[in-house]
Amino acid sequence: MKKLQEAQLRKPVTPDLLMTPSDQGDVDLDVDFAADRGNWTGKLDFLLSCIGYCVGLGNVWRFPYRAYTNGGGAFLVPYFLMLAICGIPLFFLELSLGQFSSLGPLAVWKISPLFKGAGAAMLLIVGLVAIYYNMIIAYVLFYLFASLTSDLPWEHCGNWWNTDLCLEHRGSKDGNGALPLNLTSTVSPSEEYWSRYVLHIQGSQGIGSPGGIRWNLCLCLLLAWVIVFLCILKGVKSSGKVVYFTATFPYLILVMLLIRGVTLPGAWKGIQFYLTPQFHYLLSSKVWIEAALQIFYSLGVGFGGLLTFASYNTFHQNIYRDTFIVTLGNAITSILAGFAIFSVLGYMSQELDVPVDQVAKAGPGLAFVVYPQAMTMLPLSPFWSFLFFFMLLTLGLDSQFAFLETIVTAVTDEFPYYLRPKKVVFSGLICVAMYLMGLVLTTDVSGFGDRWLVGEAGRTLWQCLWPGCVAGGRGAGIQRFCRDIHMMLGFKPGLYFRACWLFLTPATLLALLVYSIVKYQPSEYGSYRFPAWAELLGILMGLLSCLLIPAGMVVAVLREEGSLWERLQQASRPAMDWGPSLEENRTGMYVATLPGSQSPKPLMVHMRKYGGITSFENTAIEVDREIAEEEESIM
Repeated sequence: MKKLQEAQLRKPVTPDLLMTPSDQGDVDLDVDFAADRGNWTGKLDFLLSCIGYCVGLGNVWRFPYRAYTNGGGAFLVPYFLMLAICGIPLFFLELSLGQFSSLGPLAVWKISPLFKGAGAAMLLIVGLVAIYYNMIIAYVLFYLFASLTSDLPWEHCGNWWNTDLCLEHRGSKDGNGALPLNLTSTVSPSEEYWSRYVLHIQGSQGIGSPGGIRWNLCLCLLLAWVIVFLCILKGVKSSGKVVYFTATFPYLILVMLLIRGVTLPGAWKGIQFYLTPQFHYLLSSKVWIEAALQIFYSLGVGFGGLLTFASYNTFHQNIYRDTFIVTLGNAITSILAGFAIFSVLGYMSQELDVPVDQVAKAGPGLAFVVYPQAMTMLPLSPFWSFLFFFMLLTLGLDSQFAFLETIVTAVTDEFPYYLRPKKVVFSGLICVAMYLMGLVLTTDVSGFGDRWLVGEAGRTLWQCLWPGCVAGGRGAGIQRFCRDIHMMLGFKPGLYFRACWLFLTPATLLALLVYSIVKYQPSEYGSYRFPAWAELLGILMGLLSCLLIPAGMVVAVLREEGSLWERLQQASRPAMDWGPSLEENRTGMYVATLPGSQSPKPLMVHMRKYGGITSFENTAIEVDREIAEEEESIM
């Protein structure tokens, strides 16, 4: 018995204050912990998800048109400059917030509860965009199924949906060369197929008269939501595997379309039209604003998708490297897509013997009218049509995964004890609710509604306000934010990032906001002008997300105590549990602030776990020393 007591005395005992909850075995800490949040199963999951989120439909149908209408090759100058000033800094900022906190767009505002309304605004915008975006995927599915035939249905006139204005826009040749077609006051079969068969726009008198539900579109929309739900069924663990296909396969199809396009007669005519630099355009402010808008829409900064994806990373994931890979890869993809699109438009222009600018369109008009018409001029047209729409499907699904994951993650992080164990059911309910809300887009008014539902003004306003909220949330300034990144990555952001976050990016965003307000124009669909009530409702939908920010400030202030100034100060400070989610990653000001935390120095956890001090622990020591020196200088 005596020997047993001596052995027990010789056994090293770790003081309770140096023990983590996991070290204490089955000891009841009287603390309830939420279900495991989950992480990516591999580093490539995160990288491919970001690429899939950023490389979307806008790269195919928005960038090429914006390039050729704003100076051709000269447009690349403001495009890459805006990428450097706004795109890359904001991209890195959003990834850093998500990875540092491992929280979604709502809970991340523990950084400064005063700005929690920004998270709610983000969710509102993402919700509206997700409803609209999945309707586009439904259109793509519709065309995908229509391509499974020997003759494409938009190839000829003479169908029940065609009018007397329908003319098959095909060039004819004889021995003397091409005979030009008179396209004045005529409509192509592909345009009437889109507007009169798919949208059935003739069945509505306007946005106030929706007409009946188009059941073929309704079923395609249902299929789109079923696909999305199945892919996000297990969160990032399932969607992270799907993107290995959906993020890479579009590049294979794009290369195939590019090779086919550049081998067509007249292809160089379209490419020359696309890239010929017109440097006098650079003197126009419109070109620079258009470049900034393209960066925002393409990278998707400020919508919460990047923040959500980064929140599932390990604490020391190298997001600095990933930022440059994704942003530069996205830009290169846009340029490559322009070659694929305009090579075919050049061929189409030569066949019809008309200028390229008469066949080029932007947005849905390019994807659902011009390019399908070009496909009818190629041998094996159903095959190329199927490939094109399958590429659009995979491009769209990646972005839709991000939108849904953003909403689900934000709400489950806010109520982890109730929703995280039932995440599958909650995800299903979100999909059902959004499907029902999107049914209005399957009616005869869908052609009008697509242009009206998600106004560019509201999105631009939000994207301008989002970085300001982040800057305001970091009450102690940029220095503390850089210190957090130092703790996470092992190095501080350089002068380039600090200058952009403090001066260059806010100034550019302010200019973008002013430009959007000054140049605002009422929405139109062809010759149809929206009524005043619809225009006002669209503006209010855009402004509502912005108004949620001051509303959140009021709620945060009311929850505090003291005078108004004291309440503002308390609401702007980080919450007690703000910081890295795992205790071993918390140091300096973040030590022992987690519920149930027993360790005053998480560095000791590292030493016991790894048997020594790693480079990241050295970083933690440096950060602690910096904080101590800063506190001494203040005193």
